[in-house]
Amino acid sequence: MSLLWTVTGVWPESASFSDAGMGAVPARWRGVCMEGPDFKKSSCNKKLIGARYYSSQPGSAAAAASNASIGGAGAVTATGGSPRDAVGHGTHTASTAAGAVVPGAGYYGLARGAAKGGAPASRVAVYKACSLGGCASSAVLKAIDDAVGDGVDVVSISIGMSSAFQSDFLTDPIALGAFHAHQKGVLVVCSGGNDGPNPYTVVNSAPWILTVAASSIDRSFHSTIVLGNGILVKGIAINFSNQSITGGQYPLVFGPQVAGRYTPVSEASNCYPGSLDAQKAAGKIVVCVGTDPMVSRRVKKLVAEGAGARGLVLIDDAEKAVPFVAGGFPFSQVATDAGAQILEYINSTKNPTAVILPTEDAKDDKPAPVVASFSARGPGGLTEAILKPDLMAPGVSILAATIPTADKEDVPTGKNPSPFAIKSGTSMACPHVAGAAAFVKSAHPGWSPSMIRSALMTTATTRNNLGQAVASSTGAAATGHDMGAGEISPLRALSPGLVFDTTTRDYLNFLCYYGYKEQLVRKLSGGAAGFACPRGAPSPDLIAAGVNYPSISVPRLLAGRTVTVSRVAMNVGPSNATYAAAVEAPPGLAVKVSPDRLVFSSRWTTAAYQVSFAIASAGAGASKGYVHGAVTWSDGVHSVRTPFAVNVI
Repeated sequence: MSLLWTVTGVWPESASFSDAGMGAVPARWRGVCMEGPDFKKSSCNKKLIGARYYSSQPGSAAAAASNASIGGAGAVTATGGSPRDAVGHGTHTASTAAGAVVPGAGYYGLARGAAKGGAPASRVAVYKACSLGGCASSAVLKAIDDAVGDGVDVVSISIGMSSAFQSDFLTDPIALGAFHAHQKGVLVVCSGGNDGPNPYTVVNSAPWILTVAASSIDRSFHSTIVLGNGILVKGIAINFSNQSITGGQYPLVFGPQVAGRYTPVSEASNCYPGSLDAQKAAGKIVVCVGTDPMVSRRVKKLVAEGAGARGLVLIDDAEKAVPFVAGGFPFSQVATDAGAQILEYINSTKNPTAVILPTEDAKDDKPAPVVASFSARGPGGLTEAILKPDLMAPGVSILAATIPTADKEDVPTGKNPSPFAIKSGTSMACPHVAGAAAFVKSAHPGWSPSMIRSALMTTATTRNNLGQAVASSTGAAATGHDMGAGEISPLRALSPGLVFDTTTRDYLNFLCYYGYKEQLVRKLSGGAAGFACPRGAPSPDLIAAGVNYPSISVPRLLAGRTVTVSRVAMNVGPSNATYAAAVEAPPGLAVKVSPDRLVFSSRWTTAAYQVSFAIASAGAGASKGYVHGAVTWSDGVHSVRTPFAVNVI
């Protein structure tokens, strides 16, 4: 049974929540379907088996709207007194995780095909804990506890604190709720945040949370700009322009050429509100740049549209791979090199013209996946001793269900609102992993949350569809701080070979090493008899060695010192298995695995090993700062990859 925990509820009439062909609701389900003015008990069915809402208003906000999605509704908005979704975010994420198969889905002709969630046979329950002002800590914590009590198996949470204002592990309601869930055998999956690509921006980074980064997929949306000299410039956007090559061209101008009186060039260049003179801009296609991040793409589009422009070309490398949804207004975004070509054309002719063509699907895009520019990066701001994010999943241009009244300005003229929407964000990546986790749980109902996480992490792929190393949005090879263990591969996760079972005791030890007092940690444990913090606590340097995690992060490695990390692997594959270790180590880092062979006589048996890190001999080219690699265990059939990050001081 899968749960999608949403900030804005659900639209139960969506075809993604049809219960056609589903059996009776499991007897172990203890949830309810709360009613409201626009939500009845009959709104639930054998697919959507539970719905709750929480009316408490935010005092201490637990989540920021900016972590919801990129280029979406732009606010965590909800009507009170009902589980019904008011902005589409909850419906989109719920259907991504466990939506039923819907043939012929699409977005006004784009991205057509069958839509289905990661675990389409799973049940869904929703817990609407957010209102117009944000998410009250008490409501978030109550929602997670209710979900666990109702009998869910997987919780998916597509919200989080801003990376600039993170709470510590024991005051963050998501982290607290997730800890309680783990104690009850429930896996919690969270979005890693949208504050990338800067380092130290990942959120929801507690070790008992599965933290998700976002990647691109092999489909993009091209909106071509045809210049008056016949040159075609490929841009990215979703627009339903009525312009065409044969329908006549429009004057093409740079923002400062149509600036209002006394408007600074920098403001007109960036399409600041009030910067364009409507008499000058009307009937023209305006070119603007994105050098000021304070002015969003949506604002620039509204400024150009409000000035009577016939289209907008945005020159901006930021989020260039994330298509902005512009509705019927002609819009296209290009990178700075293509933008330079357009500006050169404007300056080279007396009467420059252009048209912006409507969007077309571009399938089999290469390379893919790529770490999304907005996806938050590690190391973790609260601790660098746990490698975060954990893994990566599709989070760019994701088609999924929405509410039929969302984003009215994006509806093309003469069209009815689409029952599906295309959104981007780690909010969209998170339910992909939640669905995959439910898929693994259905095959292995006795596995603990950390075993499921381990299976997803150690089987993740680090290669793109060109067979090359997955790249970051910057073009450099992605590291563990960008993508964690890599892109999820749910089918491979069904048979991981080995898993790392991180126990509640591991997490309690983590809190001790982190610096929490023993009395507080014992209280969190539920008063476990005889619990005591391990010797040496508090000591952040001991976290990496003391938590049986399916990745390794060493926050400090000094010259002349060796850091040794212990791990215990459990065999979930065939009996009489022997695994050999292979090390991917960066230049200048000496990595030793001991023993380098693990022998398992039967299933469910465990074997311990150690990984030692040291700076290699002088002159070996050791880099300062974080370096990355992996230890991979193989029996000839299974490959169990555990990434590591080591900070060379």
